[in-house]
Order: sequence, then structure tokens, then C-alpha cells
Amino acid sequence: MLNTLHMIRLDYVSCILTVLATVLIGKKLWQGWVVAAVNSAVVCVIGVQTAQFGFVPANLLCIALYTSNLVNWRPKKQHQ
Repeated sequence: MLNTLHMIRLDYVSCILTVLATVLIGKKLWQGWVVAAVNSAVVCVIGVQTAQFGFVPANLLCIALYTSNLVNWRPKKQHQ
């Protein structure tokens, strides 16, 4: 598993996820918040791998904000 992670260019993965999340959120789709949260997790991994630990708390906060936005953006079920 670790060999696979070393072969994958996480910076490119993060780039693709950033663009995808931006497009989805721009189209007002709640799935964009999920993609953005996954991207923040990828950035946390990049931060740990490169010893740029400042990325970790910032992106954990982003994941919390994305979760909050996801809850607020999801369609509300109407009780009948």
C-alpha cells in the first residue's frame, strides 16, 4: 500500500479534486462538498509527507466546514 502511495502524485490528485469540487459546488451540487473534504484529506497527507505540518490543522478545519455545509445543503426531507 505504501509503495502505491509513493507512486501516486498526490499533488496532481489534489489538483484534479480541487477542480472537480469547484465545478460541482458551482453547480450547487452537495457532492462537491464531499469531494472537497476528500481533497482536504489528501492535502493533510501531503503536509505530513513533506513535513509541512501547518497544512494539517487548516485542512481538518476545512473538513469540519465542508461537513457543516454538506448538512446544510442536503435536501431536507419533508414530513407529511
